[in-house]
Amino acid sequence: MAGAFRTTWDPVVGAVEMAVAWGRQPQDLTGITALGLDERQWRRGHQYLTLVYQLDPGAKRRLGLGDHRQVKTLLRFFRWWGLERSAARRFSCRDMGQPSLRVIAKKAGPAIPILDRFHSRSHLSTAIDEVRAREARVLKAEGRAPLLTHTRWLWLKRPEPLTAPQAGRLAELLRDNLKAVRAYLLKEDFQFFWQYVSPHWAGGFLDRWCTRTLRSRLEPMPKVARLLRAHRPLLLHWFRAQGALSSGAVEGFNNQARLTTRRAYGFRTFRAIEVALYHTLGALPEPETTHRFCSAGPII
Repeated sequence: MAGAFRTTWDPVVGAVEMAVAWGRQPQDLTGITALGLDERQWRRGHQYLTLVYQLDPGAKRRLGLGDHRQVKTLLRFFRWWGLERSAARRFSCRDMGQPSLRVIAKKAGPAIPILDRFHSRSHLSTAIDEVRAREARVLKAEGRAPLLTHTRWLWLKRPEPLTAPQAGRLAELLRDNLKAVRAYLLKEDFQFFWQYVSPHWAGGFLDRWCTRTLRSRLEPMPKVARLLRAHRPLLLHWFRAQGALSSGAVEGFNNQARLTTRRAYGFRTFRAIEVALYHTLGALPEPETTHRFCSAGPII
């Protein structure tokens, strides 16, 4: 059935599908305590996949794949996953989508959902880019020097990987009283949040940063502050997990998934992309010889 998280497979059709079917049968699903959840578009027309990954230290792989990013898609995964395994989970890691957080709370109550630095930085970078683009248009309309032209990546990259010319250009821009500069300084200041050890002190820093950002009037930066404030408990769970989990691993998997879908260009069905992604990211065991699974039937 399209859209379900599959545990059984259709009749063997092709060598790759046989390999995936063979590899998924003996999968060891015991001892999994950390899951990462995310969605990504795989076809035009807002057609999305819901992806579930194991994020335990030393054991990272894709566990589930569902068509669409609806609540019922994630519910199907938890029905397959089962109550016992859900109760054994300690942490989950994902972005800030409220529907999925409600599913986690309902189906995996003992788990601690974590919102980590990757997605907070992503929201901040998007906001800064909007501030820069808006101010660049204003400067152009007023006939002023195009200070912000071709500077996008100076604001989005961390200072460490900047080249010497880029660092010099950024230093020049930071001397000007620009809205983009003020937004950039707020973004960089927020990085101190992740250096705390105690959730108590981290929470105090977060409250002060959100208050200062809300007063900045640098739209849409206040929108990000309101988002972070609304998810304050989930952000502080990152410290309770001692920073052991990061959805950056999920984004790494998603980059590999994106490459797989590009390689599978021409395959139009969910079934085809499902097999390709399990084969690439499922960390499936390999047989000693191909005859152990190829003897099950002819290759069609």
